[in-house]
Amino acid sequence: MKATAVCNSGFLGRLWVVVVAWMLVLGGCAEVKYSMRLDPEERATSVVKVWPAPPETPRYKYVGQLWGEDNLVAQDGNKENLGTRIFNWIVGLYDGTVEKITLKRPQSGTVDAQGRIYVTDVSNHAVFVFDQTAGKLQVWEHAQETRRFVTPIGIAIGAGGQILVADADLGLVVRLDRDGNPIGTFGNGILKRPTGLARDATRGRIYVSDTHAHNIKVFDDAGTLLEVMAQRGEGENELNFPTHLAFGGDRLYVSDTMNARVQIFDAHGKNVGTLGKRGLYFGNLTRPKGVTVDSSDNVYVIESFYDNLLVFNKQGEFLMPLGGTGQQVGQFYLPAGLWSDSRGRIYVADMFNGRIVIFQFLGGS
Repeated sequence: MKATAVCNSGFLGRLWVVVVAWMLVLGGCAEVKYSMRLDPEERATSVVKVWPAPPETPRYKYVGQLWGEDNLVAQDGNKENLGTRIFNWIVGLYDGTVEKITLKRPQSGTVDAQGRIYVTDVSNHAVFVFDQTAGKLQVWEHAQETRRFVTPIGIAIGAGGQILVADADLGLVVRLDRDGNPIGTFGNGILKRPTGLARDATRGRIYVSDTHAHNIKVFDDAGTLLEVMAQRGEGENELNFPTHLAFGGDRLYVSDTMNARVQIFDAHGKNVGTLGKRGLYFGNLTRPKGVTVDSSDNVYVIESFYDNLLVFNKQGEFLMPLGGTGQQVGQFYLPAGLWSDSRGRIYVADMFNGRIVIFQFLGGS
């Protein structure tokens, strides 16, 4: 009987402490509002990094980086609600080593009409959503209601603002609504290992690079297979482990990775050119990955083997490289995906550095 009384007394004491902590949380602290900054550490410097370096005319400048939670900065200067911290400390949940939400192995991305940046991450098995306007970071983990992403790689904006995600190991393309809720899939039983993803918004066609099938499968917006482009080989209209895709200027760009080139197709699937060739000089390709096109029809290609971002004009002429191996701004370590937005920004998924690096195209030729 005495033991029971002591036990109850201890329980009531702990309960009272928890109640006090919740009073601090609910009554003493307002909700913390955040803003999203691109690379807040770099904002302190007055030196703007540009490429090429002076005295040449700069064509690109460094904008910032995305890592994850560190891009969120509390508007009142506090990174955490004080009442929440007190509560967690009292109940023994806070030990000062809370794991941050951060990118680990980003693969690819896209930007929607509202400026939200979507990034696939294979190590987190999720899609990260950076919302600068709302000052929020979301992490979407579910491909289906009861099934999580395994290896999300390609991502694109679908019809009606849907988000399309190609999961290589699940062997399908996932549809998500704007809040990240799964609303369907397609390609089940048709795709072997889908990686790259691009959409022709004018014609409502979705292109999926099926890497292990060595072809591009074309679906309509309803998810019905329309055609299969290419077969395995080294010739024209043949592919060898295609990976990333981009659609721009009414052209489909395919990273024909193991053939060390980028193949270009028109909207009807006809081959209209090839970009790059195997070699050891700047402008040559060894392991091309991400590819994208800007509003001036410049074509960008990730050369992952040498950690470079290569820039070509619309005629396929090599213009300049950015990059090199390292962790500094303008350097990469096994970069993967690549995409652009309507503001002329170029995004690089710097995979083994666990970040997205953003450049601004300044115009010119």
